[in-house]
Amino acid sequence: MLSCWLQLVNHGIDSSFLEKLETEVQEFFNLPMKEKQKLWQRSGEFEGFGQVNIVSENQKLDWGDMFILTTEPIRSRKSHLFSKLPPPFRETLETYSSEVKSIAKILFAKMASVLEIKHEEMEDLFDDVWQSIKINYYPPCPQPDQVMGLTQHSDAAGLTILLQVNQVEGLQIKKDGKWVVVKPLRDALVVNVGEILEIITNGRYRSIEHRAVVNSEKERLSVAMFHSPGKETIIRPAKSLVDRQKQCLFKSMSTQEYFDAFFTQKLNGKSHLDLMRI
Repeated sequence: MLSCWLQLVNHGIDSSFLEKLETEVQEFFNLPMKEKQKLWQRSGEFEGFGQVNIVSENQKLDWGDMFILTTEPIRSRKSHLFSKLPPPFRETLETYSSEVKSIAKILFAKMASVLEIKHEEMEDLFDDVWQSIKINYYPPCPQPDQVMGLTQHSDAAGLTILLQVNQVEGLQIKKDGKWVVVKPLRDALVVNVGEILEIITNGRYRSIEHRAVVNSEKERLSVAMFHSPGKETIIRPAKSLVDRQKQCLFKSMSTQEYFDAFFTQKLNGKSHLDLMRI
């Protein structure tokens, strides 16, 4: 079993472009409330400004705000949200989406090669990749030890590529039962395996539990890009792996069904993935 996360530095995205993205992300979260309300989540949807994984009025909320948007495929975009994004930020987001998707596809191919998964199996899964962006904003908190910026969990997606925008520490991963700080590196992209890839690799690549803590004096921003098979694609352990291992560890389910179930639960470690185990 391979737990997989890394900080990617030689990724090919220009440093000046990342600076532009970081500036525009900061400006986006500094928009007046009147402008943000145009981008609010609609009832029953999770895209836009707001929160996710809320299942009870009595639930303790994380100390943060977020903006979520589907970026690929283009036909799945919420036009009422995209059309209201500030034009410079919309153009920057388009470029970043394309650049990061290319990186994700290279990584998927390399992971398949390492595990000797047939090339066409991985290509069929991620040819029509479902990509979404989640921008996280964690304001300063006078009592940071009393709150959590983002509850511990593993991502539902196949692969997450994260940019720690303003170099403020806060991301922690669980390693050997202990929480380890992922120190921000300038222009680095944090690559993290999610639950869907753990299913596809029949448990060979392990999804990583992580969380976000907050700072008493500084705000923190991050941009996460999630990459998964298309919504109607059936996710299951790769047949070429199952045939070699002589066992199948997970059930089959469409990507859309998997995410629908994920968002109806509170974040709680890898509890959602556990429901898929056979």
